Amino acid sequence: MHITDRPGAWVLSFLVMIGGAAVWAQEYPSKPIRIITGDAGGAVDFTARVIALGITSPIGQQVIVENRGGAGGAIAIGSVARAAPDGYTVLAYSSAVWIVPLLQDKVAWDPLTDFSPVTMADKSPGIVVVHPSLPARTVKELIALAKARPGALNYASVGSGSHPHLATELFNSMAGVHIVHVPYKGTAPGVNDLISGQVQMMIAVVSAAVPHVKSGRLRALAVTSLQPSALLPGLPTVAESGLPGYESIQMFGIYVPAKTPAGAVAKLNQEIVRTLHRTDTKEKLLAVGLEVVGDTPEQFAATIKADMAKMGKVIRDAKIRAD
Repeated sequence: MHITDRPGAWVLSFLVMIGGAAVWAQEYPSKPIRIITGDAGGAVDFTARVIALGITSPIGQQVIVENRGGAGGAIAIGSVARAAPDGYTVLAYSSAVWIVPLLQDKVAWDPLTDFSPVTMADKSPGIVVVHPSLPARTVKELIALAKARPGALNYASVGSGSHPHLATELFNSMAGVHIVHVPYKGTAPGVNDLISGQVQMMIAVVSAAVPHVKSGRLRALAVTSLQPSALLPGLPTVAESGLPGYESIQMFGIYVPAKTPAGAVAKLNQEIVRTLHRTDTKEKLLAVGLEVVGDTPEQFAATIKADMAKMGKVIRDAKIRAD
């Protein structure tokens, strides 16, 4: 007779299964965890190191940050997609995880089937800046000027398919204007040409633009988050100053390979979110231009799907391909 043929045997089997799962969850983690990034010295690398330092003691295991740069992030992202789904290999990366597959035909991962989101750790809005000579002091005035002079205004980005490029094409689409894209190889060259008046506009990272706004070499019009940002007190949002509903933020998240046990995902989320919401953590991240989020896996998954739909349309309509 098989065990399933005996009265009550299925109950015993069920209890054994859930008991085993509970024991596994209680024992995780039982060895060091690696957080893989591909952004040495950048925002996501800093975020990963703050998280690693914060969760090491509570989980009782060493958390190691390992940078695997190269191939525009493909090495880091792809290595985690192929890793064992056991909770010991974690990816810390930007929204490139789901944006790159929209920009390139051959990508070694699928953002929806190869990963399980853990949490959006933090985010960073952009800032709309223009050359001081431009006769526009608000987003509404910028839109009016662009409509009056179609194709006459230029904007800088840090490369085709970059976040500033997509953010400005979203602006073009929602505002019904045509401000011409001028791609640069990096933030500094684009900002320098904006300061010199070679281009008229840029959606820049806060850290790169604010010093020049304070010096008067650039004029800040708005922040690209939906709500006002603690990074830029007093600066209105694009949405409230001329383009309702506009939002474009750079997001930095934590992911594990798909099919990682739910217990491991829940444990990682719990400890990471707890660390992120500590006052000292918030202060460290805010100092480098990052605002803490720390949401649930379900909330982060919903954000990813919504952003893929929104930016996918922008990419298709503008026929954008990555460099």
